[in-house]
Amino acid sequence: MLDRKLKLIWDFRGESSEKTAEHHCIHLKEFAIIEKLHFYEIDFSVISELHTIAFIVVDEIDMKTYRDALKPHRGQLAE
Repeated sequence: MLDRKLKLIWDFRGESSEKTAEHHCIHLKEFAIIEKLHFYEIDFSVISELHTIAFIVVDEIDMKTYRDALKPHRGQLAE
């Protein structure tokens, strides 16, 4: 089954975690455009005052390309 959507996640911690995650999203978009890769969503979510995640939602078939190049901290099935 290679038609699932996966959410690749990067965790940022500390007082500047929100700004860092927000900036990371810029690089995720640049990478996708340069590599001509499809994605559904790139965004960030504040988990707590000291923890923010940046994420990209991609097709499972593209996951290895993103994973190998961008080294996400974790991944999960996208809702």
